Amino acid sequence: MFFQSELLQQKLHKFGSMKIALQYVNDINGNTQAVQLPLTEWEKVLNKLQKYEQALKLKSNLKEAFEQVAILKKTKGQKQTLKEFLNDL
Repeated sequence: MFFQSELLQQKLHKFGSMKIALQYVNDINGNTQAVQLPLTEWEKVLNKLQKYEQALKLKSNLKEAFEQVAILKKTKGQKQTLKEFLNDL
């Protein structure tokens, strides 16, 4: 995307433990139109995002497992051994 008149403003931003030098691209009216960052920094951001997504999924799975355990304890349902459970898969 190209702008008739580009004005770059560089600012240092902190994202968690990462410090990233971002460049803001403004149009001729001074409105921010885009943000640029070095490719190596972008790859770090993507990597960190992927780790956050994995942690969130793990947290969600653990929450669901604890909820299922709580239901089993309340209903005193038929219990299975791990071997029986794995055989059912």
